[in-house]
Amino acid sequence: MKLSIQRFIALAVTYFLMVTGSVFGTNRMSETPDQYVKYIEGISIFTNTMEDAQPQTIVYSLIKDHFTSALPQGKTEKKVLVIGYDGCRADTLRLAESSKTSAILELNDNGGETILTYAGGVNYPYLNKQATSTAPGWCSMLTGQWADVHGIKRNGQRKSNDHLTLLTTLVKDGIIDSSAFYISWDGHFSSYFTTYYPEKQYVEENGINAHFVHADDDAGTLDNVLTDLRQTDCTDFIFTTLEHTDHVGHSSGFGAWNPKYRQAFADAEKDGLEMIKTLRERETYDSEDWLILITTDHGGYNLNHGRCTIHERYTFLTSNKPIEIPAGK
Repeated sequence: MKLSIQRFIALAVTYFLMVTGSVFGTNRMSETPDQYVKYIEGISIFTNTMEDAQPQTIVYSLIKDHFTSALPQGKTEKKVLVIGYDGCRADTLRLAESSKTSAILELNDNGGETILTYAGGVNYPYLNKQATSTAPGWCSMLTGQWADVHGIKRNGQRKSNDHLTLLTTLVKDGIIDSSAFYISWDGHFSSYFTTYYPEKQYVEENGINAHFVHADDDAGTLDNVLTDLRQTDCTDFIFTTLEHTDHVGHSSGFGAWNPKYRQAFADAEKDGLEMIKTLRERETYDSEDWLILITTDHGGYNLNHGRCTIHERYTFLTSNKPIEIPAGK
């Protein structure tokens, strides 16, 4: 009964947004929840279903397990690169299947895997426990917890240092030597009332080799990542987010029906592929054990996100390695 009520609420919200979005031209009437499911089911690269989608907190587990597991034979150092496509809907990955410049396919077709994940603290159609927004999404991946633990239920909240991210704890605990967070969105750590501002202060005050680096735009973020990857001893753990799809979604509509959104996805894929190619050109690449992940914090519907619709809830995760689901998940 509880699930039926929650599903009814989620559907009611969706249809209200569908009608209002159609009036203002920010979505299509054909984007019903059932149509969205058909889009997802038609994407061949997903190795799981919507019903067994994994929580986006799995990103935390995969990164930590990678760094704490034994080195493969012939490898001397472990590294991680996480590329975030902010606000990229899961159904948009059907565009990757026919692309010749896809970072996602590059990983997927060379020993990797792509799975469906979900934002919001619980799988659809249960109602959200946290907003399908940027700060809660990335924070859940970096802490391995939902908002009931890390405290970030929406954008514009400061995270307590009681729950530090992997960027800090992996260095602090001596598991890795360095980490870097490369972004351009102002809501991460650019001012006092932003998510990671307290943690940024903490690492600076305690001399922890974790760097929180802000750029003006995606071009600046890409340049920062490429510059790092070209260093002989590049950062051990690089976490970066690109805003292409989120910016266009807010300005003209989230969804592959929108030509501008399709182009934004292509731009993100181009940047992601350039990062991967630069990484593989490292002189020490053959002796390094890299985990590369591409993911997103939330989807979107009409011009926004943060709510309970199926379009906002489903996310994705691509890895250059087979994805091991943590026990009990």
